[in-house]
Amino acid sequence: MSGQRDQGSAYFEKVLNLLDVGVHLVNDEGMTVFYNDKMAETDGLPREQVLGRSVFELFPSLTQETSTLTKVLQTGTEIREKIQTYVSMTGKRITTINSTYPLKENGRIIGALEVAKDITSIMHLHDQILDLRHQIYEAPGRKKQAGSARYQFSDLIGSDPAFLRTIAFAKKASRTSSPVLICGPTGTGKELVAQSIHNASSRRSRPFIAQNCAAVPGELMEGIMFGTARGAFTGAIDRAGLFEQANGGTLFLDELSSLDLVLQAKLLRVLQDGLVRRVGGTKEQQVDIRIITAMNIEPTEALARNMLRSDLFYRLNVVNLTLPPLSRRKDDIPLLTQHFIETFNELFDMKVTGVAPEAMERMLQYAWPGNVRELSHAIESTYNIMEPECNIIEESHLPASLVPPMLPIRMPDAAPPQTGLPEKVKQLEKEAIERALAEHNYNVTLTAEALGMKRQALQYKLKSYGIAKK
Repeated sequence: MSGQRDQGSAYFEKVLNLLDVGVHLVNDEGMTVFYNDKMAETDGLPREQVLGRSVFELFPSLTQETSTLTKVLQTGTEIREKIQTYVSMTGKRITTINSTYPLKENGRIIGALEVAKDITSIMHLHDQILDLRHQIYEAPGRKKQAGSARYQFSDLIGSDPAFLRTIAFAKKASRTSSPVLICGPTGTGKELVAQSIHNASSRRSRPFIAQNCAAVPGELMEGIMFGTARGAFTGAIDRAGLFEQANGGTLFLDELSSLDLVLQAKLLRVLQDGLVRRVGGTKEQQVDIRIITAMNIEPTEALARNMLRSDLFYRLNVVNLTLPPLSRRKDDIPLLTQHFIETFNELFDMKVTGVAPEAMERMLQYAWPGNVRELSHAIESTYNIMEPECNIIEESHLPASLVPPMLPIRMPDAAPPQTGLPEKVKQLEKEAIERALAEHNYNVTLTAEALGMKRQALQYKLKSYGIAKK
């Protein structure tokens, strides 16, 4: 029986060592009885140095109050997803997200199990970003002016009635400080509208702070939004959050539905009271900000899926702006395309004047799931394919996603052969191209010169006639 237990323990230990998270098990006295390979890698401590030693021997920076393992041993209550920064006995500084559970037998606590995910590198990057932002917005003598708000309403291109109606509402909303909720699929320009509202408002000389709620792990978002006070957790320093940094200006929160529901409740409280308290702090600070939020899903869907608190939605949905997808404003594609051509001409030092009719037809037929952003990237892609001397975007320059491969068309057996003049001309042209290709060893550039046509035009003909480039 003892042999079976030993075999089972060995198997259990082997499984725990395969996990990509750290596992640390202590007995009721806080002595380490198990420590898996991932935990050893995270802490930089060999397992043989850890087993049988107390938490405070291994991590001298921890105290009875800051050690999650000790707290669980004392209270018998589990702790979930707690950020903990500590220093190991070798001097290595580590930040982890811990979930710690009491182990009980017959109602008595016999130990504690901690599962830890290493976020040291993420936290380091997070601190660097916050420090840089803090330096920018808190520099002595610096004027509090629009930071990253570069766009104006004049930069928003379109003639679609629904789009123009939304922009008209946005211009009116810029006269006030009421909350604005912008809805629309990814790539429709929600942040551009937010920046335009800010730059047309009385807050234009104050900060514009933008934060994508989906870009930061939920465990770190609270500190980013509200700031941290020294001692909030081990390693925490006094640092202003987004609300303090945007004080007097505009705070733009994109992908709001990705924000944790608990944080949504705290956000609601700040919006109602205008008071911010840093994480771990005791003092509250009055802030004056305009909040603009955005979502890429319909609010009704976010509410139904419990991704958005209804009370927060009603607080933020004072002014509602909806941006239509590009598939519903196809008439704007030529306007937007010309705008992007002018932009990329300057960037690539080229002189493109327009788009060939066949290429524009392809663009009008395409669904554009990535909306205006995808259109911009598609035009930029053509500039990377075109020869420097080209001045027209041809169909052959478009990304492959816009030009599906041509399939051979099988004519019915009973159909008579096409003998009209246009068909004969096409056949002669095809044969001439094939002969010229063979004579120039299938070099497209030399063949185009021999035929007196542009290389891009020849590529289009090759594709049209289904001529393979050997």
